[in-house]
Amino acid sequence: MQLLRSLTVVFLIIVLLVTSGCTDTSPHLGAAPSATLSKTSAPSTVERVEVYHFHGNSQCTSCIAVGNLAEKTVNANFKVELASGKLVFAHINYDLPENVALATKYGVTGSSLWIGVYDANGFHKKEDTRVWSLIGNKDTYNFYLTGLISKRLNGDLT
Repeated sequence: MQLLRSLTVVFLIIVLLVTSGCTDTSPHLGAAPSATLSKTSAPSTVERVEVYHFHGNSQCTSCIAVGNLAEKTVNANFKVELASGKLVFAHINYDLPENVALATKYGVTGSSLWIGVYDANGFHKKEDTRVWSLIGNKDTYNFYLTGLISKRLNGDLT
């Protein structure tokens, strides 16, 4: 009897966990890019987008992964934008004296991935912290960061 009661409780917990996300209508990482990226009819006022992986002299495995996956994503999905200079990617060691001004401009306090956008309204920067939770799945990381950079290139700063 005790075993049956325990199995019933476990079954109910599993059912609740599985069905708890059924009402979520937000776009999911597994959705097709065209379903999650909106195109605007107005021309983009974006002049340049910078994607910088900031790191110190010593990097942990996760810090290296964030930077390497970002570089692979950018190089694989934005060849035209990189070639034209509209998109820039770099690994920046904030411990080096020649990088202090850039690290200060972005407000860097440690290993991080930042996206900066120059448009008609000036300069906008934002640290992307979500990438840290995605380093265990290269495809999900690639999909997420590709979508985010595409939004920035199209002038969407949300």
